[in-house]
Amino acid sequence: MTTNDKLAYHDPVFLDGDAGRPLRILAEYLQPLEAFRQAGVHDTVVFFGSARLTEDGPHGRYYREARELAARLTRWSLEHRPAGKQLAVCSGGGGSIMEAANRGAIEAGGRSIGLNISLPHEQHPNTYCSPGLQFEFHYFFTRKLWFAHLAKAIVAFPGGFGTLDEVFEILTLSQTGKLERPIKVLLYGRDYWTQVVSFETLVRFGTIAPKDLELFCVVDSLEEALVALEAVFATAPSVTDLSFAKSVCVKQRR
Repeated sequence: MTTNDKLAYHDPVFLDGDAGRPLRILAEYLQPLEAFRQAGVHDTVVFFGSARLTEDGPHGRYYREARELAARLTRWSLEHRPAGKQLAVCSGGGGSIMEAANRGAIEAGGRSIGLNISLPHEQHPNTYCSPGLQFEFHYFFTRKLWFAHLAKAIVAFPGGFGTLDEVFEILTLSQTGKLERPIKVLLYGRDYWTQVVSFETLVRFGTIAPKDLELFCVVDSLEEALVALEAVFATAPSVTDLSFAKSVCVKQRR
């Protein structure tokens, strides 16, 4: 009979094995939780968007406008919100639109969060995140939890499968009433979003309700986005307790 003289939580073979998976999942929840608590992060504006669009490419306007929007939101927060209640810009921590958002926030003197996911291609951490607020995730679902838990608003720039997945995840949580507080979703880029998704068709087929169209708005300029976001910031409550990510318990109807 062999013995293992290492404490279980110091044993990398155990932690990296199948039996340690629940602990790894929990760690991807608790590590950001503690970091956000220590940094005093309570409210975020989350930017979604493609990891493929380049600043000097044919759709470079979206990179430039994501960068400028993040900067202007950050300056607005510094001017209008009290110390300790500043908004933090959050992205998936990778390149392109995500980099633009993090970059704009840092350049404006604010805090910038990156929730990066380990992928075999495209997704590599950018260098525009605040110290201690760049995270690396293995599990998509723990990463998604942190996108939703602190967000007052989501701004979705043109993107592919990942962006669509994140947007519809948030819309579903809002539609079903599982979020403890509402999250306003802005779809940035009218030409892109009206071609990619026909929400009116979903209404016409009865797969969503007409009122579900109120869960998001489509904007096409920095001014439109800022007007919509400032209205949200003026009314939406802040997260005050970071002990656990909460969702609403919907009672079963009899």
